[in-house]
Amino acid sequence: MGILDYANPTRVMRFSRAVKPWLLGLGLITLAAGLYGAFVTAPADYQQGETIRIMYLHVPMAWLAMMAYSMMALSAIGTLGFKHPMADVSAKALAPIGATFTAICLITGSLWGKPMWNTWWVWDARLTSVLILFLVYLGIIALWQAIEEPIKAGKVTAIITLVGAINLPIIKFSVDWWYTLHQPASVFRVDGPTIYPAMLYPLLICAVGFMLVFFYLHFAAMENELKRRRIRAMQMRAARRVAPEQSVVPQGSTA
Repeated sequence: MGILDYANPTRVMRFSRAVKPWLLGLGLITLAAGLYGAFVTAPADYQQGETIRIMYLHVPMAWLAMMAYSMMALSAIGTLGFKHPMADVSAKALAPIGATFTAICLITGSLWGKPMWNTWWVWDARLTSVLILFLVYLGIIALWQAIEEPIKAGKVTAIITLVGAINLPIIKFSVDWWYTLHQPASVFRVDGPTIYPAMLYPLLICAVGFMLVFFYLHFAAMENELKRRRIRAMQMRAARRVAPEQSVVPQGSTA
């Protein structure tokens, strides 16, 4: 049995139903612990004050927005390279989730930027590239809605997704390549994190909690998409059975 056999829709549905309660339960517990640390035990920043607490939502949303698109790009390779039906199911399920997380990232970033930069928005390299990511998400969602045939829609959106993946390294390294108002990376660095541990640990716990909830939403969305496709397949089979009966000319009629 090859690895792709484990992506059989029936197996995915069975696995999803078994793992979803655990993902949601562990995710909510982890989030509660992380948010308690973020808003109760973590200190305020000596420069940014209490506004630093936006970080505990903004940063995980940014990470997960990029992770969702990375998973979509991998699914696109599965669609185009292996023609596996679960690949485009996964990609279609991920698009609205990734778009939502990106929107929250942009909103919280604006809320954070107003007291720090005295403006809601600047055409900063990091902000602009994340906005482009959000627009790409919306474009992919629109394509899924516009093309009725799932297989054709999967191929078209897979190509667009891979082209859009060029934006991911731009988002990641924009603060290193260009002068920007956005601060540089402070967690995932070669020389180690630069955040005070009392702030870093709640941030990482929040990120793990949001990630668990993210996977719960992904599995739930895949289940819904598989159900929609099964209903569509049954409707098409029913329509094919009815069509020959309607084409028969009744006895006694004239041609």
